[in-house]
Amino acid sequence: MELNKGKREMFSGLYFQYPALAFVILLFALCAIICKIKLPSFYFPNITQFVKIPSGASRLLLFLKWLSIAMLIISLMSPVKDEPYELEPKKGYEIALILDASESMKEKGFDENNRNSTRFDAVKEIVSDFIISRKNDNMGVVVFGTYSFIASPLTYDANILKDVVSNLYIGMAGPYTALFESLAQGVNLLKSSKSTTKIAILLTDGYNTPDSEFPLDAAIDFAKKHSVKVYSIGIGESHEYNQKMLSFIANETGGASFGAVNASELSAIYEKIDELERSDIDNETFSFLRYFYIFPLLVSFFSLLLYIFLRNKRGEI
Repeated sequence: MELNKGKREMFSGLYFQYPALAFVILLFALCAIICKIKLPSFYFPNITQFVKIPSGASRLLLFLKWLSIAMLIISLMSPVKDEPYELEPKKGYEIALILDASESMKEKGFDENNRNSTRFDAVKEIVSDFIISRKNDNMGVVVFGTYSFIASPLTYDANILKDVVSNLYIGMAGPYTALFESLAQGVNLLKSSKSTTKIAILLTDGYNTPDSEFPLDAAIDFAKKHSVKVYSIGIGESHEYNQKMLSFIANETGGASFGAVNASELSAIYEKIDELERSDIDNETFSFLRYFYIFPLLVSFFSLLLYIFLRNKRGEI
């Protein structure tokens, strides 16, 4: 039953591109009536006795001949079907997700629903949900600790990005917090983009490493130069991260600063950013023609082969 249903759906909505060619069948019928083959009986008066075919075989040959003709004409009429599809536009925002993977992210109790999970576990889950929600955006990931690095270049493939995030772990970039360097690295990820909207979402639960050689002013100037708007997020208690410094970065680059003491608040922050920076782009719908002429053409071809084989087998020229 399922097979028959699939076949019906496959051929439903068929139409012919050149329906006028159906009249060609009338020419063949007319020719069959008017242009009958005349045997040279004047020279071979008894030849008709040798080419007589049993009535059953004659009907089969007649059927095969007209089946071949009919299928060939149907093939020439070009049966087609419109099949619509949606092309997802790739004109969204460019977003750098900058994530703190320092040792302090080992703290537990951030997720109210799972007190045994670390802050970083909660962050990865929430960031993954954010990635899936941004279908039209080109996103990349920067991870930082003692140093920073690009974990994923910009990509539209949300599944790949989710896999990258799921494989991040605490301490992979060292135990400390090179915050200013990570911001510069996020801008570096976005600087070659031609997008009019470039965003960096900077998340941390600590203070910038005191002996860091990369100055804050340089990171902010770098962001301004390449028109990168920074949304800064501090997680944990307010005294655990430099709230004033995160606000300064956001204000200087045209973004906003947030704080979250638990996973629920962090999830709400990413939802808020999603609303503030929503790329309102409609998918474009197209349709392409699926051609089915090959099916009647094959029937015509094999009918003709069988017709010729049976005629030759019976000795008919």
